[in-house]
Amino acid sequence: MRHFLDFEKPIAELEGQIEELRRTTDAGGIDVADEVGKLRDKAEKLLAATYAKLTPWQKTQVARHPERPKALSYVSGLIEDFTPLAGDRAFADDAAVVGGLGRFRGRAVMVLGTEKGTDTDSRVKHNFGMARPEGYRKARRLIELASRFGLPILSFVDTAGAFPGIEAEARGQAEAIARSIEAGLDAPVPFVATVIGEGGSGGAIALAAADRILMLEHSIYSVISPEGGASILWRDAAQAPQAAEAFKLTAEDLQRLNLVDAVVPEPLGGAHRAPEQTVAAVGDQVWAALEPLLALDGATLRARRREKFLEMGRNGVA
Repeated sequence: MRHFLDFEKPIAELEGQIEELRRTTDAGGIDVADEVGKLRDKAEKLLAATYAKLTPWQKTQVARHPERPKALSYVSGLIEDFTPLAGDRAFADDAAVVGGLGRFRGRAVMVLGTEKGTDTDSRVKHNFGMARPEGYRKARRLIELASRFGLPILSFVDTAGAFPGIEAEARGQAEAIARSIEAGLDAPVPFVATVIGEGGSGGAIALAAADRILMLEHSIYSVISPEGGASILWRDAAQAPQAAEAFKLTAEDLQRLNLVDAVVPEPLGGAHRAPEQTVAAVGDQVWAALEPLLALDGATLRARRREKFLEMGRNGVA
């Protein structure tokens, strides 16, 4: 059963009617192909019209869609000979951050990602993509390992933010995130980050201090979630749609503000309707971003990356 978002209810009704007609055909041999075709055309037009005018809050819902491809979907679809690496060599392994070695289009790379999980068990295992300090220390370790061996870094970001629990704060959450950002900014190798769903706060930036930052069309990237921002600004999480509008968190807004470098178009109806097509499209865009970086030396990469992030916020931008 496909999961439909609240604003997709009219689409769900049409697709439900199509399914009912198909079952009628299967059960009684009645030819309803013409009617099914008409309903399918109507549903596709409605889907196109709906997704052409999504509000920032609706895009937030799409970015969080449970059937949206997750970080491990991109790893399995794009990375050959993937060998996962675990642990921060200090405390534990955090399953919210996945990473390891592999080959992307024939080139050895280091891969990182925040993984939310796809069902109840895996979501619990990966803590819904919210990393603890050991997750960010693992990310830092792998970034430094890639730097040592001259491996390009690819990251896939999908997190509501860092885990906010007391134990995470006690183990140095802020310091771990800062060190991961520092390692990314200092890496003398090409670094391409892609926001594939939610890009929440420092928990996202920890894996996205990159030379090129890409975003899927219906992903979001913000200093705080709309609900969290609404709770602070209006003392009411129900004001989340208003906060989403104000935060300029959509890919379109962020590209206009020069905070991300490219937007990857999604299939009609969102990435969750055609996951394999989405993964392939991201792979093409990642390669297009990575290829020119491969010709640059480490000092140039670091200098350009530093300037890129220092430029953010100048002249009234952001």
